[in-house]
Amino acid sequence: ELPENWTDTRETLLEGMLFSLKYMGMTLVEQPKGEELSAAAVKRIVATAKASGKKLQKVTLKVSPRGIVLNDSRTNELIENISIYRISYCTADKTHDKVFAYIAQNQLNENLECHAFLCTKRKMVSA
Repeated sequence: ELPENWTDTRETLLEGMLFSLKYMGMTLVEQPKGEELSAAAVKRIVATAKASGKKLQKVTLKVSPRGIVLNDSRTNELIENISIYRISYCTADKTHDKVFAYIAQNQLNENLECHAFLCTKRKMVSA
């Protein structure tokens, strides 16, 4: 639950904010940023997720000045730890109002990847 003034607390900003989300998937992108680019990527991810018919993975996303840490909600297993320097773009999708996405460079192969998440509330997406 987000307090109204959550951005006002210095501890929150330094330690990071935790979000419980559902991971929709990832797709490769050509550019590090752009609204149309990310919208098209999210559209592909949503279509793929729907077509697969599988339940989405529940994850915990921690956002801090260091970057994004992604854990499996069930097992608490680390999925990914993305440095802030590898993240080039974040967006609240316009078409899918409960979808949050970011573009980051893969550490191993330098590919640009767009990762999308389903939030429970629109307020969470913008946060």
